[in-house]
Amino acid sequence: MKLRKELFKIFGPVFLAAFLLGVFLVAPLSSKKIDNVTLKRAALSQSANIFKGTIVKQTALEKNYVPFFGSSEFSRIDAFHPFVLAQKYKRPYRPFLLGAMGAQSLSQFFGMQEINAQLKDKKAVFVISPQWFVKQGIAPGAFALYYSNLQAVTWLLDNQDKNTEMQRYAAKRLLQMPSAHSDKMIENCIQKKADGQNLSEMQLVYLKLRRNQLMHEDQLFSTLKLNDRRQRIKRVAKALPDNYDFADLDQLAYQIGQKKTDNNQFEISNNFWNKRLKKTYRKLAGEQASKNYVASPEFADFQLVLNQFAKNHTDVLFVIPPVNRQWSNFTGLSLKMLTQFNEKIRYQLESQGFHNIADLSKDGAEKYFMQDTIHLGWRGWLKMDQYVAPFLMNKQKQPTYQINDKFYSKKWQDLQGQALNDYLKQQTDI
Repeated sequence: MKLRKELFKIFGPVFLAAFLLGVFLVAPLSSKKIDNVTLKRAALSQSANIFKGTIVKQTALEKNYVPFFGSSEFSRIDAFHPFVLAQKYKRPYRPFLLGAMGAQSLSQFFGMQEINAQLKDKKAVFVISPQWFVKQGIAPGAFALYYSNLQAVTWLLDNQDKNTEMQRYAAKRLLQMPSAHSDKMIENCIQKKADGQNLSEMQLVYLKLRRNQLMHEDQLFSTLKLNDRRQRIKRVAKALPDNYDFADLDQLAYQIGQKKTDNNQFEISNNFWNKRLKKTYRKLAGEQASKNYVASPEFADFQLVLNQFAKNHTDVLFVIPPVNRQWSNFTGLSLKMLTQFNEKIRYQLESQGFHNIADLSKDGAEKYFMQDTIHLGWRGWLKMDQYVAPFLMNKQKQPTYQINDKFYSKKWQDLQGQALNDYLKQQTDI
């Protein structure tokens, strides 16, 4: 008896704490509010926790923030970055950056699941990186960085009675990622979706309890350790004049770009050159000659994104950036291949009613357009802004989308070369 009492003194508080935590995590959610300072930090942070979570994204998009979906390009902050221009010139929107290095279409699709209500009949900007469209598509490790069970649970509950090509493809694709197998019950639910079956009542109860738990965790932990870039934004914005004049700004961007890229022949930022390329660049001559962005599962993953935007009636501006022409000439990256990628992705967009496209793909040879080998810089950001600002600040005609499931097919993913040219010539719907 004495031993039991001693054991209870030691382990009783532990068991009680675990029980109370469990009750807390499955209890109804509290109405935690996210303050404006946290939103400002989160909008710039490109934090994986924010991307994987719900509460901050929902709160931001219910205010004047506009989702800017992309990957590593938004990490390159200079005076002409979209966030800097919006803040400096007091525009009626603020970009909320969703995605960082490694985020691709599949990550963006599942990251959108918690904000469908906030995307309905709203606007968004989406940057398409040609470099996503490699043979293997998104790397499982990169997908894991931005995936959470909360995304999967939300998606499963919101689509519990739907059996569409979109849902089956999303489930099958998710099952190819090791991170989707961390919870056996969720995995079984995803498998049912892949097989076109409805979830059982027991599975639905589990998912609802699990969502409560995961939402509590999101409330507690998503805003921890946010990367705070607000001071950097203020610092670089000092270079800009008080009044927005494109010609003056373009001249300034030229001057800054010239100064920032004066230690190499590729017009790559000095900092990037010194850290990443200076010692090894000679070994990369001709190294990209076999690169191919035209045949990839990424095209079907991208279709998930388009399908979701269409369901939400989201009006989207798509940005297609170029590649640094001097660098691509040096590494042997095929301009013919890049042109065909552009034709393929534009057909996938325009044939389904996505006509707002900022196509910068031919601007890779423009002076100081790129900050490094593949990311927009000074004059590139400024030209992108010529599309972004009027799109977001002016009323747009409501788009009409016609989603076509053929873009999920293996045939479309792999279509390239002369076969793709012949196929596009036969189409009359763009």
